Amino acid sequence: MEKLSLCVLFGGCSSEYEVSLMSVTSILNNLDREKYDIYMVGITRDGRWLLYEGEISNIRPDRWNDRRYVTPAILSPDRADHGLLVLREGGVQRIRLDVIFPVLHGKNGEDGTVQGLFELCGVPYVGCGVLASAVCMDKDVAYSVLTQRGIPSARSICVREEELTHPEMVARKLREAALSYPVFVKPANAGSSVGISKVHGEGELLPALQLALREDGRGKAIVQEFLDGIEVECAVLGNGDPVASADVGEIEPLRELYDYEGKYCDDTTALHIPARLPPAKAQEVREIAVRAFRAMNCQGLARVDFFVLHKDGRVVLNELNTLPGFTDISMYPKLFCHGGMGYGELLDRLIELALGR
Repeated sequence: MEKLSLCVLFGGCSSEYEVSLMSVTSILNNLDREKYDIYMVGITRDGRWLLYEGEISNIRPDRWNDRRYVTPAILSPDRADHGLLVLREGGVQRIRLDVIFPVLHGKNGEDGTVQGLFELCGVPYVGCGVLASAVCMDKDVAYSVLTQRGIPSARSICVREEELTHPEMVARKLREAALSYPVFVKPANAGSSVGISKVHGEGELLPALQLALREDGRGKAIVQEFLDGIEVECAVLGNGDPVASADVGEIEPLRELYDYEGKYCDDTTALHIPARLPPAKAQEVREIAVRAFRAMNCQGLARVDFFVLHKDGRVVLNELNTLPGFTDISMYPKLFCHGGMGYGELLDRLIELALGR
């Protein structure tokens, strides 16, 4: 069988650059070399695209960007090229690609920007399209769509950067939305819990909004109700007929906020698969996850995050992640692997779904 020409993209201009390096290391170590000719393309923090031809082990510690191993390369938007242009000293090398696997998290990776480039290139790619990626990334827009589709999501308001000059207006918006402290303040456009604060009173609100807006970079922050419940996640896989993972996973933060460090850097979070939920409640989570996936027109994959409230057992959607982490400890691959699908098999399925579109 002829190998597929596969470009794996990693790094990126994002606060989640380091997460991408962890994710792509796991993915590259589990791709079948008998099935794929793999081209590794890294994007530096300042946006340079480089074909990387060194060892996988150099990527996670961020030693890949060494001129001995890299050559400038770009994805050509000209569909006649259908792939990479490698700018070697002797001239331009053209590499025709069958599929692209973007392992890019956060801004410029899962927000529709790079997906638009893939569409121009005419090369199939893993994951959601332009619209679904952009809508899911912007929590303000995502909550509006989910509410319209009858999917229960967290109550929130959007605060724009220019409104910080009138803090009394922000306070009034909170009162009108019946949001009482504590609340969570988040960037509208960021992932991995970067820039998130739990705010206990009005005196903490302005610094939290300033932090969120710095991370957002697009002038929008979200003030969201505090949801007292069990934090659970469900993985969804598919195109027109998506399926949820057989089990739901539970996040148990061992400190107040499940933040970036808790996800990737320390041992302050416990994961439970399956989640400690009654079977009927876990099934409800799975069903809503698939409904949300379809409502947002997702394709390929998404991780859908929820709270199951202690008070009344309601299932409330927190957010959808269209390119979730694939690190050694990430919930998305762990959920499918726990259900019996091997890591490499999951990657093969994602590539098949990209080609099937």
